[in-house]
Amino acid sequence: MNPETSAAITEVFHLYDPPLWLVTARAGERRGGFIATSVTRASIVPDLPRMLLTVAKHHFTQGLIEASGAFALQLLASNDIESVRRFGLASGHQVDKFADLATSATPQGAPLIAGAMSWLDCRVAQRTDIGDRTLYLADVTGGAVLRRGPLLTVAGLLRDATDADRAKLKHLYALDQATDRDAILAWRRCRAEASDPTTPNHHRASA
Repeated sequence: MNPETSAAITEVFHLYDPPLWLVTARAGERRGGFIATSVTRASIVPDLPRMLLTVAKHHFTQGLIEASGAFALQLLASNDIESVRRFGLASGHQVDKFADLATSATPQGAPLIAGAMSWLDCRVAQRTDIGDRTLYLADVTGGAVLRRGPLLTVAGLLRDATDADRAKLKHLYALDQATDRDAILAWRRCRAEASDPTTPNHHRASA
């Protein structure tokens, strides 16, 4: 992609300010959570609510969602930078992000932090491999508004975070971009090879 097109696409993405969601899951005694912007309402039918979520395959929480088939979505207060620091700047592979944190649980058993503005319980209905991430279509089985007020968004985080936090977020974002780029390109190559009738794998799979 040429630089002009890439810059234009980035500018489009910056025209809107997505909320930050805390995604949590539990499988047995293991629990995890991470900060996401890739959360989308997927149904306008009131009695059939659904959500879309993409999760990077290297995230600790992705394994918990795969094991449990469920997750919770929580919106954060506009000043809750601490939750982003806790859940967005460390990996669940190395630390327990819920250590020393007051929590309860949603009806499906996902961890619920005390400061959440709202929550939705989600049960995975379908999963799709999209290369760098797993796309989950989930049925919403429950939810509640706990507090009302302004929500934490990407722009709010970048405005209010400390310089040190912004630097670390930028560093981690760059690492994730590199990992995701490699995974997307590998996924595209596999799909291209699978659809090419001249590749040996295609002939073996068709035999």
